[in-house]
Amino acid sequence: MTRITTIPSIAEAPEAAKPLLEDAAKKLGSVPNLFRVIANSPAALEGYFGLAGALSKGRLDARTHERIALAVAEINGCSYCLSAHSYLARRVAKLDDAELTANRNGASNDPKADAAVRFAATLVRERGHVSDTDVAAVKQAGFDDAELVEIVAHVALNTLTNYVNEVALTEIDFPAVSPRKAA
Repeated sequence: MTRITTIPSIAEAPEAAKPLLEDAAKKLGSVPNLFRVIANSPAALEGYFGLAGALSKGRLDARTHERIALAVAEINGCSYCLSAHSYLARRVAKLDDAELTANRNGASNDPKADAAVRFAATLVRERGHVSDTDVAAVKQAGFDDAELVEIVAHVALNTLTNYVNEVALTEIDFPAVSPRKAA
């Protein structure tokens, strides 16, 4: 049972959340439970969509977004986000099972993406207190300062959704995937 209301429909959402949920429904064909939970606070929903939208225009590609999301969800133990991002990684980013496994382990089979995912995983595990060596490794792999900031922003966005889902106990509306280990 969820601990925060999952708003049953767009019509029952707070007025300020309705246009945001309607836009999500148009883009996705449905409104995932995560969005219907966050919609309890239209300000939080607007913030989530604002940052997600801005990052979609950034320098990191969609495959890297999904790789980071999987690593962060695994470390934070978020079944909802593991389920959603496993689905998106396979269907949208076209990542294979070997890559999803590597991502969930905080790595990637792609050498450049590996540096980004490892950095993101370290960032989560160390709560932002990364070393000069960690930063140098991601830069040496070819990521510049802008991309480094985007990696941090993706970690923050995914941590937000992980925490919302864990607090709410959001009902999973994707094929279910469970974390393998506790952080």
